[in-house]
Amino acid sequence: MRQIKVAIEKLANGGAGFGRCDGKAFFVPFTAPGDVALVRTTVEKSSYAEGALIDLLTTSNQRVAPPCPIFGVCGGCNWQHVAYASQLREKSQIFADLLWRSARVEPALVSPVIPAPEVYGYRSRVQVKVHCHGGKIDLGFYRPKSHQVVDWPGKCAISHRSINLALECLRQLLQAFPGAAGVNQVDLARSDDDHVSVVFTYTGNSPESLAEHLLHWEERESIGSAHIRHHKGTIKVFGEDPLSYRIPENTLPGLPERTLFFSTGAFSQINYRQNLQLIRLVAEFAALTGTERVLDLFCGNGNFSIPLAHGASHVTGYEGYEPSVLDGKKNAVHNGVENISFHCSDAAAAVRSLAAAKEIFEVIVLDPPRSGAAETVSAIRALQAEKIIYVSCDPATLARDLNILKNNGFHVRKSQGVDMFPQTYHLESVTLLTKS
Repeated sequence: MRQIKVAIEKLANGGAGFGRCDGKAFFVPFTAPGDVALVRTTVEKSSYAEGALIDLLTTSNQRVAPPCPIFGVCGGCNWQHVAYASQLREKSQIFADLLWRSARVEPALVSPVIPAPEVYGYRSRVQVKVHCHGGKIDLGFYRPKSHQVVDWPGKCAISHRSINLALECLRQLLQAFPGAAGVNQVDLARSDDDHVSVVFTYTGNSPESLAEHLLHWEERESIGSAHIRHHKGTIKVFGEDPLSYRIPENTLPGLPERTLFFSTGAFSQINYRQNLQLIRLVAEFAALTGTERVLDLFCGNGNFSIPLAHGASHVTGYEGYEPSVLDGKKNAVHNGVENISFHCSDAAAAVRSLAAAKEIFEVIVLDPPRSGAAETVSAIRALQAEKIIYVSCDPATLARDLNILKNNGFHVRKSQGVDMFPQTYHLESVTLLTKS
């Protein structure tokens, strides 16, 4: 592969720096706008190329020193080397450019990304890979484009303090377990009261031996509850199951404090403080007056449904993962919310069923997974909603689905990025569409 010099102009979706050489687009990870980089090409196509950074010939003034000693090797972060103000500018531009190119959303309709109050130590959920070799336990993420576990040096810079304390306990616990080679993944999640739940994915023949080891491990103060996921099923080992987070009083005008629970293994946002921004944006875009029927698709545990019920006539939530539906029902009862119902169903099937029953909703909220909701939004017009509020964690699938909605008579009115994932290129967003 050849070596070339590339002047980096900007950051690109996916995290790499972007520049041009010989009329061809070059994507180079771990570069910053303003760098002039010596690059070794790793992929070369007719219209673009990818390269690995060899050396910096000129260093950008947007660069900062990464706090993590394994940044650039671990696959968890892309942009620790870029000043946070620059990360925000780049994310805003990437998002606006992508929506314009792929969905013809005018850049004036896309607001600058809302910054995160915590740029490190914000993750409340993490999926840790485990590798046992020569009596040593490696805990971390995979190296990019590989299945090699990069061992974290005591902690993960973007994970919450309570997650890191639990990780250190886990390292010692697994080090002392003779069957540690059978554990290939550990999922950790925390409540905003710092209760940490741990789920071990175990492929060995005796989950009972791991359970016994966990029960007799004396130094587990940083772990609130533990489960083992095995082909025989999921075993609860110790501790209380439900995790929770608060929605403080007046997060929305007049809203009493709400506490929402979610089951072990169920989805929750990884950044609790930025989740409050999402809730505020959804409510602001909905602009409820108390008379509207609201449909919440991919509703999870009621993260949006329960706050929105405060200003709606009724909220109906649909979710395909049954434990989350049960969480939603429990959350409604716990918070005294009566004008709400939760149902277990695939979102697209729910829309078709509601349309067949001639149900009408003034406002529809959807928060699909990264793969988006193409099938769902294709059928949504029959529900005659005046407003659709689309919460997305992937700008590319958002743009695809916005095109479908535009072809069905909806118009994008505004879109707002929210930085849920500092030090990475990932972006959450909330987009408002209306019929007229």
